Amino acid sequence: MDQDSVTRAIVVYADKISSFAKQDLAATPKYTFELFRHSELLVNITKHKLVPKHSLLSDEEKKELLDKYKLNESQLPRILRHDPVARYYGLSRLQVVKITRDSETAGRYITYRIVW
Repeated sequence: MDQDSVTRAIVVYADKISSFAKQDLAATPKYTFELFRHSELLVNITKHKLVPKHSLLSDEEKKELLDKYKLNESQLPRILRHDPVARYYGLSRLQVVKITRDSETAGRYITYRIVW
């Protein structure tokens, strides 16, 4: 990972992962490891018809959003970092996602959530 300047990695395990393995992975602050059970990756949850489209905002887009609506970060609705979609995209704390849903009455409904 050092040789290729990689700081994030995905660890896929078959059935269980020991608490010692989790502690070792968490004890390396230089790297971020996402842990996924094999069964969690069998289906792409972002392709399910009930999951709306999620797109990550850049820092500049986030600032524009907060300025436009005169909001603080704490006033945005939250999505937990452990939410399946947030884990799928590898979202980090305080990033903002734009969620676009189809609506029968409005045609399209857009909301924003901050990763907490």
